[in-house]
Amino acid sequence: MKIVVLDGYTENPGDLSWAGLEALGELTVYDRTSLTDEEEIIRRIGGAGMVFTNKTPITRRVMDACPGIRFIALLATGYNVVDVAYAKKRGIPVSNVPVYGTCSVSQFAIALLLEVCHHIGHHDQTVHQGKWEHCADWCYWDYPLVELAGKTMGIIGLGNIGRHTAAIAGALGMRVIACDAWQNDAGRAVAEYVELDRLFAESDCIVLHMPLLPFNTGIINRENIAKMKDGVILINNSRGQMVVEHDLAEALNSGKVAAAALDVVSSEPIKGENPLLKAKNCILTPHMSWGAKESRQRIMDCSVENARAFLAGEPIHVVNP
Repeated sequence: MKIVVLDGYTENPGDLSWAGLEALGELTVYDRTSLTDEEEIIRRIGGAGMVFTNKTPITRRVMDACPGIRFIALLATGYNVVDVAYAKKRGIPVSNVPVYGTCSVSQFAIALLLEVCHHIGHHDQTVHQGKWEHCADWCYWDYPLVELAGKTMGIIGLGNIGRHTAAIAGALGMRVIACDAWQNDAGRAVAEYVELDRLFAESDCIVLHMPLLPFNTGIINRENIAKMKDGVILINNSRGQMVVEHDLAEALNSGKVAAAALDVVSSEPIKGENPLLKAKNCILTPHMSWGAKESRQRIMDCSVENARAFLAGEPIHVVNP
């Protein structure tokens, strides 16, 4: 069977191996495929029966134009780039990688929070620029330093990643509250479940750890920001579309939100007109939370497992059963 990977570079920029997929069929790997040019997507899929994608969209038109597709696999957990309902109608199973970056993504969320609290990168840069050498005092700091112990972290979305973040926050001495529709004992072990409005009202720091769904698209908006504490910190390394960026920029510039640290934005790569680029106290990183080699190896291993299971007639991790 012909196998095509449409956008393999971010998963494997050269430090992993495609050998597992190569053993299963005639493999073609493209580093990048246009996200908007459906003709290029169709051309590259061609007669392939198995298609792997990360962010390249597989639409109804693409599936109609490529009748040889028998299986679509995500090199990720999120599957909103695939028209899964239409794939189901055509009898095409769509599989994802359900768990791979729990440790990496939660670690990055805490790293973003610690950067807000200490601005380590900034101070390292000032030392290298000579500021400490020429300082009249034996130490300095250009931003207020924030101690997290005793403060409240509110986590929206207490799945695998959220629970791991909660455990780390607890180890830092933070009180952790969380809002999630699916409550369980594993969550109760690391956080107190509360209603969303209470989370907004009580949290010193709010962390988003959810897949993108209709109910949470734009959940960080002017109305909900008004419910938050003055001086709240926002961390988002899940999906950028959960934030109404103009509203957050306005809140940052007014001081209502003390700081935001975001690894994701609504349209990626970020556009020059994004209001967060000029907002006060806004740290932005390029959607890299998931990128640790260990996490990407788990994606590779699970992707090979998904392909093998499909070829054996028993597909796994199917999101459109």
